[in-house]
Amino acid sequence: MVTPIALVDCNNFYASCERLFQPALRGRPVVVLSNNDGCVIARSNEAKALGIGMGDPWHLNKEKFAKHGVIVRSSNYTLYGDLSGRVVTVLRAFTPDLEVYSIDEAFLSFEGFSQLDQHARTLRATVLQWTGIPVSVGIAPTKTLAKVANRTAKKTAAMEGVCNLMAPSDQELALSQLGLTDLWGVAGRLAAKLEALGIKTPLQLRDADPSWLREHMGVVMERMALELRGTPCQALTLAVAHNKSIIASRSFGQAVTQRHELEQAVAMHISRAAEKLRRQGLVAGVVMVFVTTNPFRPQDRQYVASRTIGLPVATADTTVLLKAAMLATVRLWRDGFRFKKAGVTLLELSPAATVQGDLWTAPDSPRSQALMKAMDRINAVHGRETVKLAASGIERKWKLRSEQRSPHYTTDWNDLLRVE
Repeated sequence: MVTPIALVDCNNFYASCERLFQPALRGRPVVVLSNNDGCVIARSNEAKALGIGMGDPWHLNKEKFAKHGVIVRSSNYTLYGDLSGRVVTVLRAFTPDLEVYSIDEAFLSFEGFSQLDQHARTLRATVLQWTGIPVSVGIAPTKTLAKVANRTAKKTAAMEGVCNLMAPSDQELALSQLGLTDLWGVAGRLAAKLEALGIKTPLQLRDADPSWLREHMGVVMERMALELRGTPCQALTLAVAHNKSIIASRSFGQAVTQRHELEQAVAMHISRAAEKLRRQGLVAGVVMVFVTTNPFRPQDRQYVASRTIGLPVATADTTVLLKAAMLATVRLWRDGFRFKKAGVTLLELSPAATVQGDLWTAPDSPRSQALMKAMDRINAVHGRETVKLAASGIERKWKLRSEQRSPHYTTDWNDLLRVE
């Protein structure tokens, strides 16, 4: 018997997070901007109805947004991440088997539940009541069909946020209403390649010969066709494998032309990357630093480069990682350039418990581990960078623009909602 899989997807997640503590925004068009207030990365339904597209640049649309009364918010990932965690906590009460797919999506096993629709509606109501975030639930025998079901639930108001596609007849009806690019993982180029082979609809893809698809499109497309038929090819990923790399990077709020400013930015990035590293119980054996100028300013001299520094023994100590990052930054620096972005990547990650020293260098000492643990604990309780490296700077004139950001309502004592 096929196990029902549910995909729970938060509706317009970033916009919903912004509305949660600002009820006056409900029913009004809301958009969220990317880092540095660059372009639109999230829209409420009202904003979509105005024709605002994903990726629309903020600086070119200020007058248009103001004319239509669009509420603009800078991205607030601290708030979004915390609310995402709260939603997942609620979801875990409804099934022992859950795969967190992204910040606003999770696959759930509904094995053993007989009243699938009722279970989904109870889940949806509970998430809304306990977190304030609206979600849609799609139920199907495979992940790919669960994606289709979730999309159908969002697009069909009469379903009230829940769509059950366990029945083959319901699957066929839902697929007949979609285009190829509506399928999970099928973008423009892939759709064009399928159409060139005579497959122009999801139903035609479902009914295509799997071995023929494998020959012409590869094993991924073969599995997609099987999943559209209701044959599971992708199991829930219940155990999360550790990252292969950790990246921390940001664009600058203004061009960086001084080396000490670039060093400050790299120091801040290495601190955040190291914190993520320790949170996962990992160590890094390689540090890579990269810098770039602004490719959208052709009048400027352009420069894009990276430097990689290998460590004698893998570490999670921020101070050790910082030394390597500073060495790379010195090698990268060039006078006369206006830098737009910098970042760090930690590579060759492995579990901290498996690290062995060599003849000349020992792994992180108990004292080092205790220091990093204390720093992480203080910052977790009192807010990011309560304790930080002096190398990351104080004033930070280059810091990210975030002029429309809402408060960190759930993670900062100073931003707690006040009721008067």
